[in-house]
Amino acid sequence: MAHGMRTDTYSPHFDGSRNWRDTATRYALLPLRIFLGITFIYAGLDKLTDSAFMKDAGAGSVGDMMRAVRDSSAIPALVDMSLQNPVAFGYAIAFGELAVGIGTLIGLLARPAALGGALISLSLWLTVSWAAEPYYYGNDLPYLMGWIPLVLAGAPLLSVDAALRGRRRRRVSDYR
Repeated sequence: MAHGMRTDTYSPHFDGSRNWRDTATRYALLPLRIFLGITFIYAGLDKLTDSAFMKDAGAGSVGDMMRAVRDSSAIPALVDMSLQNPVAFGYAIAFGELAVGIGTLIGLLARPAALGGALISLSLWLTVSWAAEPYYYGNDLPYLMGWIPLVLAGAPLLSVDAALRGRRRRRVSDYR
């Protein structure tokens, strides 16, 4: 029995012979990409523009939030590390969310961006929302699960990655 790899599953070009189910399958991850991209861009901008958040202490500050969740987190050492410089940690999270959101939305380095989003969501789940009871009240776990398909599939359609891949293919075929 011969085994082969299907190369047509995520073809970036619509050839007209596919039915609506094939088309829907090809575009299935696009709404997730748009949602997570916009949400992470918004989250990053919200943190950067909130004068209370980027402070070591005070109501609504990243420092007070981290101190409040320290004892209930799954990994208190991770919170302790962030408490060494809470403002720098706040900026790192905010700029990380921006980079992940932009990369995901436009599909530039989509898999690494999705991995970054998954790691941010994982770290927030293990620290900030770990004590949520029942577990589904914590919002970081669903975000983590949402990133996994994008880590696996990347952004095969309507993305900078797909455009660059198509450009490389044309360049290679021109040399043959």
